Amino acid sequence: MRAVTFHGRRDVRVGDVPDPAIQEPTDAIVRVTTTGLCGSDLHLYEVLSMFMEEGDVLGHEPIGIVEEVGPAVTHIAPGDRVVVPFNIACGDCFFCNRELYAQCETTQVTEHGKGAALFGYTKLYGQVPGGQAEYLRVPQAHFGPIKVPEGPPDERLVYLADVAPTAWQAVEWAAIPPGGTCTVVGLGPIGQLAARVALHRGASRVLGIDLVPDRLAMAQRHGVEALDLREHDDVAAVVRERTEGRGTDAAIDAVGLEAHGSGMAKALQRAAGMLPDALAEPVTLAAGIDRLHALRLAIDCVRRGGTLSISGVYGGALDPLPLFDLFDKGIQIRMGQAHVRRWTDDLLPLVTDDADPLGLDDLTTHTLPLDDAPRAYELFQRKEDGAVKVLLRP
Repeated sequence: MRAVTFHGRRDVRVGDVPDPAIQEPTDAIVRVTTTGLCGSDLHLYEVLSMFMEEGDVLGHEPIGIVEEVGPAVTHIAPGDRVVVPFNIACGDCFFCNRELYAQCETTQVTEHGKGAALFGYTKLYGQVPGGQAEYLRVPQAHFGPIKVPEGPPDERLVYLADVAPTAWQAVEWAAIPPGGTCTVVGLGPIGQLAARVALHRGASRVLGIDLVPDRLAMAQRHGVEALDLREHDDVAAVVRERTEGRGTDAAIDAVGLEAHGSGMAKALQRAAGMLPDALAEPVTLAAGIDRLHALRLAIDCVRRGGTLSISGVYGGALDPLPLFDLFDKGIQIRMGQAHVRRWTDDLLPLVTDDADPLGLDDLTTHTLPLDDAPRAYELFQRKEDGAVKVLLRP
């Protein structure tokens, strides 16, 4: 089959790899019809490439048709249309029973001290072949795949794999009071949808911060007060001016470790990426080289006693957080990988609604053939041609 494979920093290729096969009774094989390109994939493309191995199959946002199931899989059958969550969970361990599916004990990668295994996401998370491919082997398929109806387009349903649950959790974690306010820092796919979810769930105002014109324009189309980082010397002061001097009730950091506007950290990330993998891995994990501009900005925008929700991915262990500010302002913080299946019952009616209440039909900016994946990665990484969300079609 054809698949998108990793071959080095900024080097992804589409080539032939072995077809997947049933290995365990709880496996399924899915023929992928659409798959997403995620901002987290760009971390592998750029700063976390040392944790990848040549030939690793990328991707963790697939929708497709079930081709085959193992004998322990009964809730889906060949011919069913399914979305596959990015985290791999058993549904019945200590953490799964608490709906903390991203920490599933059955698939935890204990060798590296990490949580549940993920599709297409480095040896730190199990090195499970990903979904940017023609076919996908789905472990723990007795629980994970979400059966979806015929009718709604792939371009909407595919967001159940990652983007919609991540955005929903970001808003849930933000604990915005009824009629409250929220700042969303970063208007990529997660930030865009988090802002829409916040408004859908009753926020009176959402302020979105970015520096890419196409992202700002998209957010404005959906009722977000878009603030261009390039136009304000102190954008947090603008947020406070618009909220009676206090800041918003909540702030969501939807950016993570590759924030634009943090030159020194960017240089350190690139320097680490130049090292041999054996040296780059401990440096990246322990040297604290995340670009914290977005996180600091979110902290600056939230009011005293408010909540900070972090959905952006961070990697360094020694990042100098402004702990005094966090303590002084009494800010509550929640963060982590989305527990996808925890939120899908809430989301499925919205995603399948012909009225499209979350505006998902206005999120995809590019749909390209799988063979164009190298161009898709470059386009998305450079934020060119209005790229906000890119999908691939095998």
